[in-house]
Amino acid sequence: MGESLQKAFFGVMALGVSCIAIQLIPVSRQAAYWNRCLDNTVNWMDKKGTLKGWEQKAKESFAVGICNGAVYEPTIKTK
Repeated sequence: MGESLQKAFFGVMALGVSCIAIQLIPVSRQAAYWNRCLDNTVNWMDKKGTLKGWEQKAKESFAVGICNGAVYEPTIKTK
């Protein structure tokens, strides 16, 4: 009796882990897409003549805004 109960528990645990793994697939795809957006945006900024003088942290911060959709103005305001 104890052995069959243990097998049932292992089966339920395996099913639970499988369900969690399946639910994480869309999250991992979105994270990969966002990371690709960030890398491509920073690489574009490195190649752009007017943005070459920016610090790396400033470029990454601006790229985060772009990838999150928080950049509303088509031109960059600099002093």
